[in-house]
Amino acid sequence: MTTNPTSTRLEHLIEEQARKWQLAMSMRKKRSEPHPPVITISRQPGSGDYIFVHRIAEELNLDIFDDKIIHEIAESAKMSEKVVSSLDEKMRSTLDNWIQFLKTTRFFFSDKYFLHLTKVIGATGKHGGALIIGRGANLILPADEALRIRLIAPMAVKIKTLSEGLNISSEAAEKRIISIEAERKAFIKKHFKIDIDDPINYDIVINTQFMDVDKIITVVKSSLKFKKPKERRSSDKKAASKK
Repeated sequence: MTTNPTSTRLEHLIEEQARKWQLAMSMRKKRSEPHPPVITISRQPGSGDYIFVHRIAEELNLDIFDDKIIHEIAESAKMSEKVVSSLDEKMRSTLDNWIQFLKTTRFFFSDKYFLHLTKVIGATGKHGGALIIGRGANLILPADEALRIRLIAPMAVKIKTLSEGLNISSEAAEKRIISIEAERKAFIKKHFKIDIDDPINYDIVINTQFMDVDKIITVVKSSLKFKKPKERRSSDKKAASKK
């Protein structure tokens, strides 16, 4: 019997992340710290997301969950349940209620993959301290529990960024951008029945053409001060009333 190396790698990754979540949860309870932020990133290819994502994650101490990892976990019922099982009973109950709400009011869960995807992203959001890239995370998580960002840029800028980053021709870069954007648009349209470019589904839409990484990070940090999860807002009010 052979062992699937991808499955083994994912299991180790999930187990390590689960231990990290449990430790963080325990420390927050001891210190009465607020729930850490959750940021979702939707981006056009070539919009300069790579440097920004790693910088903001480092400065805010967020774990990065990119679309490839999320996708791989969601493809496996076993892996998905491992992520969900890392939640405590109260958090699992809240997640179950939210998924039931999505089923009855927003989405038609056409396949098991989408259900698993919703559970994985939902569980990750409940733990907090996460930066989730792609896979419709901004549409799956409750709007008041995450800062939802969309990064865009003019085609010429995207071509230049991708061409230089991958060391490919401008023509190849343009074809790659068109292909990736079409794939992402189709995914969102299929599962969420909306247009990925509709700004109503984001808190901030940033054109990166004239904004460097430092400026974007400043905007995001400022936005986090005004958009706090319900749990954090409640704890802030209690702390203020004691003063």
